[in-house]
Amino acid sequence: MTRQSVLVLAGVCFAFATGMTAAQGWRPPAESQRCPSKWGAGDERGAANHMKPETVLRATKLIRTGEVIELGHVLGAGMPSNPARVFTMITKRSAQAPGANQRGGNEEIVTTELGQIGTQFDAFPHQMIANRMYNCFKLEDIESRTGFTKLGVDKIGMIFTRGVLIDVAALKGVEILDATYEITPADLQQALARQYLALQPGDAVIIHTGWGKLWGKDNARYMRAMPGIGIAAAEWLAKQDPMLVGSDTAPVEISPNPDPQLSLPVHQIMLVVHGIHLLENMKLDELAAKRVHEFALTMQPLKLRGGTGSTVAPAAIR
Repeated sequence: MTRQSVLVLAGVCFAFATGMTAAQGWRPPAESQRCPSKWGAGDERGAANHMKPETVLRATKLIRTGEVIELGHVLGAGMPSNPARVFTMITKRSAQAPGANQRGGNEEIVTTELGQIGTQFDAFPHQMIANRMYNCFKLEDIESRTGFTKLGVDKIGMIFTRGVLIDVAALKGVEILDATYEITPADLQQALARQYLALQPGDAVIIHTGWGKLWGKDNARYMRAMPGIGIAAAEWLAKQDPMLVGSDTAPVEISPNPDPQLSLPVHQIMLVVHGIHLLENMKLDELAAKRVHEFALTMQPLKLRGGTGSTVAPAAIR
């Protein structure tokens, strides 16, 4: 190895090491650095502002076969979930009407955190830096026992945009990334280059780790620890200006964070600092197996007034 090669290699290692140190020492930016949002003071939609007619028309150009691939898991009592959350469904007889046609009916009662269960879309009230949410809305100013008066998931509406699957598991040549693997900006860039794709503002960026293979098969392992993007990757993605970032894991980010002093910092980076939505617990096995890396993504959160998020059933159309 030449002296020049050694110096280059040393420089790369130093940059990687200092980048990791900086990431692990991350602290939230001051309010003056993150507010007002680039979408304007008082804005409640963040990156959902990318939803425009031209966004929809751009996505429709990716539909060539009409094939629909569902990206949401089935909601049920046996699904993995945060132990602090509940999901109970009870069916009941709703009607046995009189009349010659003998009409009967059935319904269900569901008790759950409707915004934070199953395949779920995170809205801005879900996370804070101290007592401040996206665009520096203060908790005590907008909280209510019947829903947040600002930033609720009901403000988001229909999402129909270009979806890009970044298959990091395929890049690494594995079915499932290791539970402690932190996805880096280089991983994302290399996977995109391998797929001959580039990100565009307003994209739905979906990251495949393979972790979804554990869903319903080993729920304890699925929830215990999981791979995902780290702080450096999150900040790189935020610069690409996506509408949302999703993955086949519960938090999208690596959990627990390598820095024991940090708790889900990527949630703060995306939701609070940059106003970018998260889409968690996605079903990506079919998409990855068919190597569908570019598609139209469609999804609409429930109109849950003042909600922190919504269970969703997204789909890819190609």
